[in-house]
Amino acid sequence: MADTLWAALALVLVVEGLMPFVAPRAWRETFRKLTEMSDGQIRFIGLASIALGLAGFLVLHYA
Repeated sequence: MADTLWAALALVLVVEGLMPFVAPRAWRETFRKLTEMSDGQIRFIGLASIALGLAGFLVLHYA
């Protein structure tokens, strides 16, 4: 179980690092726009990400 958790966290780091590596200018612009959003907008994006991640996990788990 712990090995799976560490593998998942490592994969998150790989995915998070792709955009700055491949398109640093676009990543910087996206990050700049993100800093201009309100807390509520950022929370909604976080909630939507959590919901999509859980839905994807459930689809993969029960498929």
